[in-house]
Amino acid sequence: MKAGIVRFPGSNCDEDAFHAITDVLRQEAVYLWHKDHDLQGVDLVILPGGFSYGDYLRAGAIARFSPIMREVVAHAKRGGLVLGICNGFQIACEAGLLPGALLRNDSLRFVSAPVTLRVESIATRFSAQYHVGQLISVPVAHGDGRYTADGDTLARLEGDGQVVFRYVTAAGDPSPAANPNGSLRNIAGIVNAAGNVLGMMPHPERALEAPLGSTDGLPLFQSILESFLGGVSA
Repeated sequence: MKAGIVRFPGSNCDEDAFHAITDVLRQEAVYLWHKDHDLQGVDLVILPGGFSYGDYLRAGAIARFSPIMREVVAHAKRGGLVLGICNGFQIACEAGLLPGALLRNDSLRFVSAPVTLRVESIATRFSAQYHVGQLISVPVAHGDGRYTADGDTLARLEGDGQVVFRYVTAAGDPSPAANPNGSLRNIAGIVNAAGNVLGMMPHPERALEAPLGSTDGLPLFQSILESFLGGVSA
């Protein structure tokens, strides 16, 4: 498997994503500059966290118009995998790869803390190594993570199994107290209707190794790799 990590001005989790692919999964990875027009034959595109273009105008709104995003959108339309993490989730929504939008946290404060997520769906190439209802610990670090969408979109996401991760308490309760940003229905991560684009605000690439406090992000990357090793082609 070959992954491409997009670097926008202001990206700051690109090296974490590169480490996840090369040092943890032992797979090939390349950096893709925001002005590039060539995905270099990658199977997986990762839109990493950070503050692309300083989050001016609106988080992800300027990055959506980067030249590389034309290639990323075309890659997704061909069925290629795209993983948007934090700012990458914001960019994916702005680019129309995922429905809804990410707004300012309801606290109006930047939140950086470990959160508990409940795995809602394993019927994706990103979550097959988890089990439904599994509780995992993954950190968040964002100021604009409040997922929002209209009622019809929310109903479709829920009904079609597109909600992959949800914020919950340590006991598994999706209560307001477990929600770090005010996301509607405590949504932390969703997949598109085709199942090849995942966006999530928490950082699985920061939860791969025990010294970091959690390895609960590892099954996500293992799920992606296994989908290729198992013969599933993008």
